[in-house]
Amino acid sequence: MSLEDKKKRILIIDGQGGGMGRQLTAALKASGVSAEITAVGTNALATSAMLKAGADQAATGENAVVVGCRRADLIIGPIGIVIADALLGEVTPAMAAAVGQSAATRILVPVSHCDNRIAGMEELPMSRLVESAVRLAREYLEK
Repeated sequence: MSLEDKKKRILIIDGQGGGMGRQLTAALKASGVSAEITAVGTNALATSAMLKAGADQAATGENAVVVGCRRADLIIGPIGIVIADALLGEVTPAMAAAVGQSAATRILVPVSHCDNRIAGMEELPMSRLVESAVRLAREYLEK
């Protein structure tokens, strides 16, 4: 297998109930992307939701985020994954640093939750935000 044939690695990170990660995983799988999807939840419930949605592999917790960020070509998740103590405290400083310092391209879904507000962002339904993230992921993978 040549380097050009190597499958890209997508890392989806989510917390709380894993709803966004579940939707992202399912939508990426349904779109037919040719990539390995790894789901990492900040808790077991989030991980389970993404695994049930079709992730190729999954893990839970801080170290899984840190290791996953080193291996990923593309990281997708709520904007809170780059903010320490976001997602009701589930994002540790080490997780936020790992995402921010990763060489991977990041697609951050702009949701205003947990005392983080994004100026200039109109409130969109999660389905529209997921569609936009999947479109950006496909554009990245096709270049």
